[in-house]
Amino acid sequence: MCRHLGWLGEPASVASLIFEPANGLLVQSYSPRRQKHGLMNADGWGVGFFDGATPRRWRSATPIWGDASLASVAPALRSGCIVAAVRSASIGMPIEATASAPFTDGRWLLSHNGLVDRAVLPPSKAAESTNDSALLAASIFERGLDALGDTIVDVAAADPNARLNILAGNGSRMLATTWGDTLSILRRSDGVVLASEPYDDDPAWQEIPDRHLVEVTENRVELIPLKGST
Repeated sequence: MCRHLGWLGEPASVASLIFEPANGLLVQSYSPRRQKHGLMNADGWGVGFFDGATPRRWRSATPIWGDASLASVAPALRSGCIVAAVRSASIGMPIEATASAPFTDGRWLLSHNGLVDRAVLPPSKAAESTNDSALLAASIFERGLDALGDTIVDVAAADPNARLNILAGNGSRMLATTWGDTLSILRRSDGVVLASEPYDDDPAWQEIPDRHLVEVTENRVELIPLKGST
């Protein structure tokens, strides 16, 4: 449904993560290699990064390959924590900038790769859009990111067909879940990349097992099985 990427480490440019890799998010927007659902991600994009402790975002409802402004500015946008996504909208969902990840509560940047029945999510005035990802993000923010694993398990119980890959960062910490779609990790000397699929053919990429919670901090990467994993 979407492709997303997160970075935590030394300050890196948005361009180095999205545009420069051979299979970065730019290429994944029109030719993903591991996407299980959908063929393209042309219904919007978003890039979030941290200015000190403050999350900043740039989002659009247009295909990322057609945005010359982002391509021009991306080399100058640098941060130690980045969350970016390209979107494939589900049928019936709005195509608008506010429906594109990352979403924020003012502390965290959050992306959802997947699908969930909006009927199982509580209504929220804080949701940035009416699409499933925005409502799910609002629910996660309401319960708090420390409860992310429990929230995903509860939503999956309410909607057994849901796909619930979450990626979130707050500047010093990254959290992610695998539930129904792919996620890979690359441990670099200057930081850690989490991505829906590898952005190059480096053999150091490792696939995260399904139904796991991933926590990344400055000195640690931890994989935690979620309830219901086998």
